[in-house]
Amino acid sequence: MLVTQQTQDINTPSGLMRTYLYRPDASGQFPCIIFYSEIFQQTTPIARTATILAGHGFMVLVPEVFHELNPIGTVLAYDDVGKDKGNADKFAKPLEQHDSDTQALIDFARQQSYCTGHVGSMGVCIGGHLAYRAALNPKILGAFCLYPTDIHSNTLPCAYGNDSLTRTGDIQGELVLVFGKQDPHVSPEGRVLIHQQLMAKNRNFSWLEVNAQHAFMRDEGERYDPALALQMYQQAIAFFSRVLR
Repeated sequence: MLVTQQTQDINTPSGLMRTYLYRPDASGQFPCIIFYSEIFQQTTPIARTATILAGHGFMVLVPEVFHELNPIGTVLAYDDVGKDKGNADKFAKPLEQHDSDTQALIDFARQQSYCTGHVGSMGVCIGGHLAYRAALNPKILGAFCLYPTDIHSNTLPCAYGNDSLTRTGDIQGELVLVFGKQDPHVSPEGRVLIHQQLMAKNRNFSWLEVNAQHAFMRDEGERYDPALALQMYQQAIAFFSRVLR
């Protein structure tokens, strides 16, 4: 399926949010996946992932996750300077602003004539956390979270008691969580903590730990695992085909 791309600037309570929209170049209506990037925003690997998803029959929205803190169109490099800036942004933006971003994205998607109105979330790294966080919104029917960071550690700024782990019981949609066992950003103890909370809150979730490093989906750099990435794409597409249709 061919894919068309456009940019859309969406108003949010914390400012204008540049969003990249990918969808099948075909008539009809398609369910929406909000795809949250790494701290580097929409790099070329993120754009390629969005294109793959859209090519399987989804409308995909890629927001600039730190739009309040950067000029529109900012893309950080995969180097120490980009990593330092992205991490600084991560620890500066409150989760409550991510929540209002998610609501704005859902509202935008549901207003489009080519969208079915069914919305899910997906993300990698901090984006995996944001996909999990997005599922606090009852309009998110399913979330596919790849190596989500900072859930277990409650290291992102938020109001007391509003961290994502504590709020797990408010998630109504189905979850898939995927972790690399060689990922230093989420320790074995951290993974256990998240799993225990999901079990304690009786959430509908699937759990997968794979032999991989952090960012194994990113098709640039030495940590990329092509075979495992293909497996995750297939699982994500099957998941969203079921929960969004």
